[in-house]
Amino acid sequence: MDIRAIAMGLLFAFIWSSAFSSARIIVADAPPLASLAMRFLLSGIIGVIIARALGQTWALSREQWRATLIFGLCQNAIYLGLNFVAMQTIQASLASIIASTMPLMVALASWIIFRDRLPKLGVLGLAFGIAGVVIIMSARIEAGVDLRGVALCLIGAVALTVATLSMRGASSGGNLLMVVGLQMLVGSAILGVASGVTETLVVNVTPELIAAFVYTTLAPGLLATWIWFKLVERIGAVRAATFHFLNPFFGVAIAALLLGERLSLRDVIGVLIITVGILAVQLSRQAKT
Repeated sequence: MDIRAIAMGLLFAFIWSSAFSSARIIVADAPPLASLAMRFLLSGIIGVIIARALGQTWALSREQWRATLIFGLCQNAIYLGLNFVAMQTIQASLASIIASTMPLMVALASWIIFRDRLPKLGVLGLAFGIAGVVIIMSARIEAGVDLRGVALCLIGAVALTVATLSMRGASSGGNLLMVVGLQMLVGSAILGVASGVTETLVVNVTPELIAAFVYTTLAPGLLATWIWFKLVERIGAVRAATFHFLNPFFGVAIAALLLGERLSLRDVIGVLIITVGILAVQLSRQAKT
């Protein structure tokens, strides 16, 4: 893994983790699904325009179209939609921790469903990850966390796992930026319908809302997704996924600095254990390949 790949991975992990704090700011003043639909509409249009300017085409392969539709539905609509709704009642740090368990879910699904061999280090990593989640959840439940919000984040993490398993088809065949833009438009369409059915459009326009929306649209919405596709193309999905071990740390650190969210000692211990678990799982998958 070269220096450029390391820099891309670190930048992706930081931007991806920061999205939870910016989302928390947005949902405080605007409907979550409508905000997300608008974000994806703008990000998708920008992505498609840039892709066309670079000579890319929307004549994708069948595998790319399949992956784009699955990614748009599972990550953009279900995962992020449920997380935005959940962050009306739970902290950004908790949402980021739950989402960060996705690499563990991918490894578990590959092991149980697809019968992929998981080395002992990977099994140990899964055990660590589950233990860390239990520690954090027990502390938050005792503190009176909104269980509905937690459930929405957990369902979202499962959807993100499905989206991740579809990545291989989307990262081959070129036209990466076009794929990024189109899967965002897919998510925007689905979320727009869901918002129209379930939400009342009331927005409290503030400088914080505008800044968070612009940042979320351009950075996590467009830049981070493009970086992830390019990173997978450069070093492969298994090695790229190693950088997810940084997400629990970055997520809680950014929420603490930007939003002033406080963490208990059990939260810190749980985050460290989950981080070690994710790293162990990813290292075991690298060793296997």
